[in-house]
Amino acid sequence: MKNKYKMIDLFAGCGGLADGFLQSNRYEDIAAVEWLKPQVDTLINRLKTKWNVEDAEKRVLYFDIQREEELFNGYEDNKYGKNEGLDYLINNANGIDVIIGGPPCQAYSVAGRVRDENNMNDDYRNYLFEHYLSIVDRYKPKIFVFENVPGMLSAIPNGRSITELIREGFNNIGYEIVDDIKKYAKIDASNYGVPQSRNRLIIIGIRKGILENTQDTIKSFYEYMLPKYKENRVLTVKEAIGDLPKCVPIWDEDSHKKKISYYVEESNCDITWHQPRYHNLRDMKIFKMLAEDLETGENKYTNSKALSKIYEEMVGSKSPIHRYHVLRPDKPSTTIIAHLYKDGNRFIHYDSKQSRSITPREAARLQSFDDDFDFIGNRGNVYQMIGNAVPPILAKKIGLAVADLLDYIK
Repeated sequence: MKNKYKMIDLFAGCGGLADGFLQSNRYEDIAAVEWLKPQVDTLINRLKTKWNVEDAEKRVLYFDIQREEELFNGYEDNKYGKNEGLDYLINNANGIDVIIGGPPCQAYSVAGRVRDENNMNDDYRNYLFEHYLSIVDRYKPKIFVFENVPGMLSAIPNGRSITELIREGFNNIGYEIVDDIKKYAKIDASNYGVPQSRNRLIIIGIRKGILENTQDTIKSFYEYMLPKYKENRVLTVKEAIGDLPKCVPIWDEDSHKKKISYYVEESNCDITWHQPRYHNLRDMKIFKMLAEDLETGENKYTNSKALSKIYEEMVGSKSPIHRYHVLRPDKPSTTIIAHLYKDGNRFIHYDSKQSRSITPREAARLQSFDDDFDFIGNRGNVYQMIGNAVPPILAKKIGLAVADLLDYIK
């Protein structure tokens, strides 16, 4: 049996990245840091119930990563509780081999910058990677894995590109990353068994001085080590969620009473979180119409102009972007995003008879979470943590490739 490498998970969320690494059976989760309570509760539950980590409450630090001194040395806080700190956990583990994670991506996303009047230049999330840097510098793993959105390539807060700042930052603490991030580090999750078109940057860094040919080795990771874990075919939406019980709407045409339209399960289902949100009658009719348009092959509403017109006619206001999209059953899903916690209008189920947006469990499946991965929190929390997560299947493939890299370095 191959030895397991010790890892820290930063900006851990509900644990999608860590879960994939643990699925590879090549890692031991020494510590994780996250500051949102539902995500922390979900991660602790997963580590205990799936991975038999009995002291998960100690290993998962519910804390603000910006408060570095306390994070390292321990804290006792009215909001975050008490923990002995990262130093204690890392020293007990006799060091670590790899740090994984990625700061919240909203400030790097193109969509986020479009919505913000100041292009998100003042968003504190632009600089959370500096705390990632601090932790890498303190514990000096052989390798780090930095995950983020491709929009990071064009993010230029205060006149300097984020990629330039990241490269300079890691170089200053003694780590080398690939010389052309855009060419090498952009990964499509659908090539690795995730039923979703999801592009992400996976930036691998190696500590200087370990190898003579560090840049060549990093390029080899992207050209050979990771691609060997690609799948031969792309999974579709229907393959991912088509076997789940149908959620049948109860139509209530009495608009005067303004009743919410509820859903009931077609059959008993012991899979958690497979229950749709409530939809009003107007939205249900739109969902049904758009799905029927695809089912019949008419395709009258498949372009953005037609979809924007529907929104204007039905809702009574204009929108600069089209707000509806039916998931195509014979293709991978569009990118699952955290915006799902607000509404699911861009994630409409392809079955017109169901006239609804996708359930949290369907979103989880499209993100490649196992059905036994339970989420703790309210519906909005769950949609948000699923949308922000790294798909575990992609994470598993990355974890296997990183383990190959660590084996080579050793």
